[in-house]
Amino acid sequence: MDAVTHVPAPANEPVLDYAPGSPERAALEVALVELGSTQRDLPHTIDGKRVTGAGDPIEVRQPHAHAKVLGTMRNATVEEGQAAVDAAKAAAPMWRELSFDDRAAILLKAAELLSGPWRARLNAATMLGQSKTAYQAEIDAACELIDFWRINVHFARQILEQQPPLNAKGIWNR
Repeated sequence: MDAVTHVPAPANEPVLDYAPGSPERAALEVALVELGSTQRDLPHTIDGKRVTGAGDPIEVRQPHAHAKVLGTMRNATVEEGQAAVDAAKAAAPMWRELSFDDRAAILLKAAELLSGPWRARLNAATMLGQSKTAYQAEIDAACELIDFWRINVHFARQILEQQPPLNAKGIWNR
């Protein structure tokens, strides 16, 4: 794109209060039932593929209710760990070659999704997996991550804009 773009000005994500009868509380209660009522396989993701893992199984339990198993994962083997490293190294050049605007758009889209349709699910998973209250999950998981994505895009753009005002003769530092 041949344009001088400006990313949206970041603002801190509003903290929802989950008051009785509020839409956010209703959505959170649905997500808590959905995530807490069914044990799930918890695979690794290696090179975009779900991998069950060949290591020892681990039951993932709610810290506040040890009898409640959320799901089962398996330790990664050395080979699976190496495959994950190899996949990350192979993907890095493609990410690096994306323009700043394309990378920023991905992070800003993720922030919008987390601010909207993914919020209740993330907070429910945080509550069940880390024994946080709704308010703690809202601040520590949803709002903080949304803010990181939005604000860091803004700061990255500022860094890119700060180029040397003077260059040596015949040199353009960019």
